[in-house]
Amino acid sequence: MGLSDPDDAGVIQLDDHTALVQTVDFFTPVVDDPYAFGQIAAANSLSDIYAMGAHPLTALNLVGFSISRLNASLLADILRGASDKVKEADAIIIGGHSIDDPEPKFGLAVTGKAHPDKLWRKGGGRPGDRLILTKPIGIGIYTTGIKRDQVTKEEIHRVTQVMSTLNKAAAESLSEMDVHACTDVTGFGLLGHAFEMCLGKPIGLEIDAHAVPILPRTEELVAQGIVPGGTQANIRYLKDHLIIKDGVSSFMQTILCDAVTSGGLLFAIPKEQAEKALDLLHQNQVNDARIIGQVTERHPGTIQVNV
Repeated sequence: MGLSDPDDAGVIQLDDHTALVQTVDFFTPVVDDPYAFGQIAAANSLSDIYAMGAHPLTALNLVGFSISRLNASLLADILRGASDKVKEADAIIIGGHSIDDPEPKFGLAVTGKAHPDKLWRKGGGRPGDRLILTKPIGIGIYTTGIKRDQVTKEEIHRVTQVMSTLNKAAAESLSEMDVHACTDVTGFGLLGHAFEMCLGKPIGLEIDAHAVPILPRTEELVAQGIVPGGTQANIRYLKDHLIIKDGVSSFMQTILCDAVTSGGLLFAIPKEQAEKALDLLHQNQVNDARIIGQVTERHPGTIQVNV
């Protein structure tokens, strides 16, 4: 897979039965708890591997941290959180690299494996496919709310749980289904990553706003002006690629473009398999999974957002 049709990870085919899948991601803390931050960063870094239908094998730590300015125990907790999450993924951390940095940063470079014929691509959706999202959105709005002390301890716990949950169960649940396309929802938001699925393809998407799983009180936070800069950038980028139907509020449009950290997987599944796929996800405790729309041959390269 080359850069002409970019996907969520790089792939190198070793032989007829094995492809290596590689990805990398890191960012600044989104929560105050260093152990939780390590878990979130690891889950986020592993996510691209799952979005390709692959299994993670190894990971390398990427660390920016200042031992002279910050307590070394904070870094130890970050690394411990990441290690525990990588173990949960049945992978192993085999090393890494660190630099002295006054602003902490952490993430992983991850290598996975898949059969070349079973890789999931971002742009393979077909008209009639149903779209399934596996995690709620509103995460970027919540993490901005954390920085501004506008969310409760219970809400912090909830959004931390969402971000630190691996996409392992979601990917494995549908490993035997006819997944036509898959991507993970992160910084470009739900609509941004959905747009990537139809960019340059003879398809469009329709998303039903009422069906999208959203963290509680997200709309209230948006109404208070708690919107990250990344979300605002997504809105500006997508404005010419959306058909917004009457009745979809400006608040909802913002939420659908919200810049997500460690979000869920977005699948395109044949219509006749969609309900079975949803049942499998729920049986495997992917409880927030919902059918949120469909792929269409109408308005190619564009997303229509319905009420």
